[in-house]
Amino acid sequence: MGFLKPKIPAPPPPPPAPPELPPATHVEEYIDPVTGELTTAKKEAEKKLEKKKKGYTETILTSTQGDVSEADVYQKTLLGA
Repeated sequence: MGFLKPKIPAPPPPPPAPPELPPATHVEEYIDPVTGELTTAKKEAEKKLEKKKKGYTETILTSTQGDVSEADVYQKTLLGA
């Protein structure tokens, strides 16, 4: 009995397309408070990345073969046996 069912309402219209933004070409330069030099955010990010890379390589103390020194291995002895 299809005439007893209510009709399904139409779906709402789709939202309008967002406006097209202009390309971001403006590079904001500012004076770094630590060094006093004129810099940009991109230069700061590159400096931090370079510092991280340098710090990581300085902490690696083994070669590609790994730790080749002998391990301190000993066995417990049974005292009194």
